[in-house]
Amino acid sequence: MRHFLGLLFALLFFSIQGYGQRLELRDITAGKYSARGVQPVTSSSDGESYFQADIENRMIIKYSYKTGLPTDTVFDVRKARECTLGSFQGFVMSPDEKRLLVYNDYEPIYRHSFRANYYYYDIRRNLVKKLTENKEKQSIPTFSRDGRMLAYVINNNIWLAKFDFETESQITRDGEFGKIINGATDWVYEEEYRTVRLMDFSEDGRLLAFVRFDETNVPEYSMQMYKNDLYPTLLSFKYPKAGEQNSKVTCNVFDVDAKTIRKMNIPGDIEYIPQIEFLPKGDNLAIFTLNRNQNIFNLYLANARSAVCRSILKEESYYYVDSDLMSSIRFFDNQFVYLSEKSGFSHIYLYDNNGILQKQLTSGNYDVTDLLSVDPFTKTVFYQAAEESPLQRAIYKIDMIKGLKTKLSVNQGTNTATFSNNGKYYINGYTNTKTPRVTTVHDATGKQLRVLEDNANLKKALAGLSLPTKEFITVKSADGRDLNAYIMKPADFNSSHKYPLVMVQYSGPNSQTVQDSYGMDWTDYLTTQGFIVAAVDGRGTGARGQEFRKCTYMNLGIYESDDQVAAAKYFASLPYIDGSKIAIWGWSYGGYNVLMSMSRGNGVFKAGVAIAPVTNWKFYDSVYTERFMRTPQQNASGYDTGSPISLANKLEGSLLLIHGSADDNVHFQNTMNYVNALVTANKQFDMFVFPDKDHSIRGASTRAYLYEKVIKFLKTNM
Repeated sequence: MRHFLGLLFALLFFSIQGYGQRLELRDITAGKYSARGVQPVTSSSDGESYFQADIENRMIIKYSYKTGLPTDTVFDVRKARECTLGSFQGFVMSPDEKRLLVYNDYEPIYRHSFRANYYYYDIRRNLVKKLTENKEKQSIPTFSRDGRMLAYVINNNIWLAKFDFETESQITRDGEFGKIINGATDWVYEEEYRTVRLMDFSEDGRLLAFVRFDETNVPEYSMQMYKNDLYPTLLSFKYPKAGEQNSKVTCNVFDVDAKTIRKMNIPGDIEYIPQIEFLPKGDNLAIFTLNRNQNIFNLYLANARSAVCRSILKEESYYYVDSDLMSSIRFFDNQFVYLSEKSGFSHIYLYDNNGILQKQLTSGNYDVTDLLSVDPFTKTVFYQAAEESPLQRAIYKIDMIKGLKTKLSVNQGTNTATFSNNGKYYINGYTNTKTPRVTTVHDATGKQLRVLEDNANLKKALAGLSLPTKEFITVKSADGRDLNAYIMKPADFNSSHKYPLVMVQYSGPNSQTVQDSYGMDWTDYLTTQGFIVAAVDGRGTGARGQEFRKCTYMNLGIYESDDQVAAAKYFASLPYIDGSKIAIWGWSYGGYNVLMSMSRGNGVFKAGVAIAPVTNWKFYDSVYTERFMRTPQQNASGYDTGSPISLANKLEGSLLLIHGSADDNVHFQNTMNYVNALVTANKQFDMFVFPDKDHSIRGASTRAYLYEKVIKFLKTNM
């Protein structure tokens, strides 16, 4: 017995020393291994300082970018006069830095938008006042450039506060839920153009431009909310599905002195206005427009007083114009820079304000992935690019005059950067597969000034864990191209053993699952349960040029599923993979591609898990779907061949469907219609619904429950 106990102790000691502690799923879903970031910062107007709330959200402190030292406490709830707040949830600084807003009672509207109770703070007087006597909450507050006025939205109408006169007035009066929205955006703009505000002041503050949405004729979607009530309630909102009517949009300008509103006379076929912006000087208003097919982008300059518009930039694409690139435009000194794919890769171009091309600033067979900042004084553009590898991101700058390019980031992996005004300093976030995010401050030469967060404690915690190994590899697509992939093996991997494989993917247009960055997820835990995990970025994914990114145009789901099937067959040939036990998993677009792959894979997948999947693109929103598929009326065959519902009778393998009943994005309708098709086809499957949960199915315990269910399903069916 003593010998047995000694042997057991030795084995336990070896396990701890040799392999480390085991991962626990609930630790992962609770965020124990998530990298820490830093509190959001707001750059000062001169770019030399930044404003940041303290950790308790009681103070707003001004720091020097150069030294990192605090130079002023601009707001303190304990010292401000007439302040009744114990803390605040966020703040907005005025451009002149003499005023600010703080807010509480945050109430989300959709994914990004929210309303709250805002409070106005005059820094010079150290005085806090409620922004408005209106009892309704406010949204999207927008300062004039001199900080003396503020526009904001209440119940879809724009209001204007004049701080010098301590007055507020209502600018629009036709706003109404489900009908007219002024200044703010509708559901589909927020989701697909990632904008909640379409409102801007002119340089002198005498003009306020805004976009007006008329969503009266947009079809309404309703979903039941249960909430343990005796009778469920209905949540209804306007949601334009593919081919259905969108909001009618107009661009208007309010004359602050004359108190009049004039509509800008935009010519041509205008369906969308994703962005408006007054130029740095004068009364010229930049209006960004797209046609319904989103393959023609026009940039108009409108004289905001005469309402006359002229096109200064027009770009047409055989496929579509990427709205993320379109919104990268930066205006300065009667010029602007713009990201375009017209060379086949996304690169930076310099134009004058008449739309005359001055020069192409970057070139090569790689994508510039973000245009970060412009310094108009040194004529420098700062940007992020996947120049060295699609798996990685680095930060660069380029001289607009000499064309001299300099790489600023020094660590290989994924680098992001947030610049101060005019590009004087930046905060760099760096990570790779083995390094949790390190946040540092740099000057414009790239010199590191200090470390804000190195996640040292997390690194220590990870060092004590038995972690899987992630290897980057390439596999062949169905048509023979190299695809980026990774394979993640258990920490105690035995090459003589045959493992079941779970392939995880998203696969949507311009997305990437395979990147050199840190992240701890349920898949890491899955490797402790006897599985190998792999991910493959198939055709249509990002950072590999326009042709690769857009080859799925008009035929979503075909190449993406073909490539997952081809990759599964390759993995099945490996000596340590059990080819009879391969599963595929995905969420949202990834869930859609699970269904497509299981229906077009001829049995290569033994099991699959589809969470919140699209099952026919006619059920999804107009902007996203039509960008890649055009309308159902234009592309009936593409919608049919790319629909899991049409392929339900070809589904092979055990399937688990999961959806939140209150998903305002990929509606539960998708799953219910797919269930009908499976029943008609006599296909057995498993299904689980999270009541009142949205597309993200949030919550640490909820996520743990979800992944425990998924893992149990995989163990049972593989």
